Amino acid sequence: MSFWSPAPVVVAGPCVLEDRSTNMKVAEHLLELSEKHSVRVIFKASFDKANRSNADAPRGPGIDRGLEELQQVKNEIGIPLLTDVHEPWQAQKAASVVDCLQVPAFLCRQTDLLLAVGASGRAVNIKKGQWMSAEAMAGAVGKVRSVGDADIAVTERGAFFGYGDLVVDMRNFRRLREATGAFVLYDATHSLQRPGLGTGGSSGGNREYCTDLLKGSAAAGADGFFLETHPNPAQASSDSATMVPLGELDHIIERTLDVWRAAR
Repeated sequence: MSFWSPAPVVVAGPCVLEDRSTNMKVAEHLLELSEKHSVRVIFKASFDKANRSNADAPRGPGIDRGLEELQQVKNEIGIPLLTDVHEPWQAQKAASVVDCLQVPAFLCRQTDLLLAVGASGRAVNIKKGQWMSAEAMAGAVGKVRSVGDADIAVTERGAFFGYGDLVVDMRNFRRLREATGAFVLYDATHSLQRPGLGTGGSSGGNREYCTDLLKGSAAAGADGFFLETHPNPAQASSDSATMVPLGELDHIIERTLDVWRAAR
């Protein structure tokens, strides 16, 4: 069995690593959700958000402290872990703790970064750039495959629609699979962002459409689902406008999985 198979898979967690209590609360909830719905769930959180809109926006604890916190989640909860890397030197260091390395959408064409995650010995998730076609992602996947046999997923997270909005092309789940041969995820919460339209220049968003788009992606062929969640999104360090309240996550995932299974 590969890291990404069998489908469906749920990737969820806070945008940025939070305080230890919050991290553990979310991870424990995800483990319970996994057992309740008989679905594999992966805990995701970033040690650094290097592409914040403003220089003074919170970025996270950094790689050293962040990996210590992720190791605590692994030790105490035992759930698979995913985190972003932004620079090639971070790949091997993060791979010593997490099970999957993620390449952010803005960096999906960075050759040295893709080669580094491909050589890390870990599974890989590449976010599709907001300006990229599904077919263009074959190049990114090919770079990762050129240096090893990493188990790869690609993630649809919306395409730029003017300056302040994103749209999701439901054809892309099939097109991504055909173009790359990779496992295909749908990132529901990031695709609901409204870049630059939040308060203070941050990204706004419309979380109220999350469930509908998740169900649409389930019917259209996504192999798994990615969404950010927090016990109190208003207090989250990042992406508060689109993050799913932890208390609503079970119902959202249950409805999504019902559609996924019915469609197959």
